[in-house]
Amino acid sequence: MSDLGIAAWPPAPIRTERLVLREPEARDRAAFVELLASPEAHTYLGGPRPRGELERELPATPERWPGSFVVDLDGAMIGQILLRRATEHRCPAAAGKADLGYLFLPRAWGFGYATEACAAALDWFDGVLPGEPVVLTTQSANTGSMRLAAKLGFTEVERFQAWDAEQWLGLRPPVTPSA
Repeated sequence: MSDLGIAAWPPAPIRTERLVLREPEARDRAAFVELLASPEAHTYLGGPRPRGELERELPATPERWPGSFVVDLDGAMIGQILLRRATEHRCPAAAGKADLGYLFLPRAWGFGYATEACAAALDWFDGVLPGEPVVLTTQSANTGSMRLAAKLGFTEVERFQAWDAEQWLGLRPPVTPSA
């Protein structure tokens, strides 16, 4: 995966009704450790990383790159959204397209935050790179992620096997710029 090739980064924080999408900051480090070490958050992502390893390896200020947003609720990180160019992908239909990924702390599940944050990130993306399709990959067993993909307008392109599980690839057609 690589960045989106966006020259103007970072954007101003993106505000929704309840959330702020912003660049990672030093104050987010503990939440990143918690997120990456969470067995629940990584059920469909190959399992969590060991907390001790994360404590040693994560930089004081989490890495920043175009398309990486912290999802902030009331001044605290609850998740992350990634929009990256799928330069290499296990599914050829995704190669070269923007790929949406997201990960939220389990305590933030069930409140609609992922839908709200991903929709805001996609709106931002449509304004910066109009006319570009976006793909999303998830395990077909991940019913929550499958529901979110449908809410966001992704439709199935294909299913494929990877990481010992059936994967689902969805496509969100490009949004045509208004005249």
